[in-house]
Amino acid sequence: MSNIRIQPVTNPPGENAVFIILNINADPAALETVRDFAGGFTALVRSLGKRFPQSHFNAVMGFGSNAWDRLFPNQPKPKELAPFQEIRGEKHVAVATPGDLFFHIRADSQDICFELSAIIHQLLEQVTSAVDETHGFRYLDGRAIIGFVDGTENPESVIAPEYAVIGDEDPQFKYGSYAFIQKYLHNMQKWRELSTEEQEKVIGRRKFNDIELDDDEKPGTAHNNVSKAHDADGNELKILRANVAFAQPSKNEYGTYFIGYSRSFSVTQQMLKNMFTGNEDGFVDRLLDFSTPISGTLFFVPTYDFLDDLGDD
Repeated sequence: MSNIRIQPVTNPPGENAVFIILNINADPAALETVRDFAGGFTALVRSLGKRFPQSHFNAVMGFGSNAWDRLFPNQPKPKELAPFQEIRGEKHVAVATPGDLFFHIRADSQDICFELSAIIHQLLEQVTSAVDETHGFRYLDGRAIIGFVDGTENPESVIAPEYAVIGDEDPQFKYGSYAFIQKYLHNMQKWRELSTEEQEKVIGRRKFNDIELDDDEKPGTAHNNVSKAHDADGNELKILRANVAFAQPSKNEYGTYFIGYSRSFSVTQQMLKNMFTGNEDGFVDRLLDFSTPISGTLFFVPTYDFLDDLGDD
């Protein structure tokens, strides 16, 4: 594993982040340009990392299912890479939205995120169209914009690769990762109408100190109860979240950019189904009464070695 250069999916969310989703144009010539860009992506990241060594800069590039089919028609495909299908519950819907290319850029300083974003635009603007660009930030002490600490359920960094990085189950794509993104908008007026105690029951944790509520106090609909996944033996399964807040207060826009890196997308999918359609006890995530996803796309993140090989080809 030490000789394989894994994309930095297990890194912390960072102080600033930019998420970019692009679609590749229909022109077949666009595919060659994108392949060339992907082959040089690690060099761009390496250059910025050397220029700003104290910035905690890193960047990830991923591919959607349709893009994989077009870019690599003669290559095998990651086992679980497929277009995300919407999950429709009685009250809430996890929407499915398009996306061919995905970039997750992180740094302590927003200007360094901008620098790579601008280079991506300069090199791909003629062959792609923008689906979304979101600028996120670390809010206070790592809280979501709704005021609760985010990412508490993440595995510790020493074991994070066990949950976020593919192993021997898909040997051709070992050390890759599945990235699932959802952009949530929060109804802050409705949320602020709740007392702190009511908000805590929605989340399942104390707002001030992040301590989990006791079982006799926590409702079955609590977010940290419903959003869990388990295997056939009842053992909890985890993913690695790198969520950040985003906001434009003058437009009354407050949100969370959810990104889950996983070894198996089926784990993330089980979490989503529990949240939107109900878990084994029939409980739906109460947080969805205040938070609406406006996007939902699955990407595969290969190794840096895979990308470099594209340049060699």
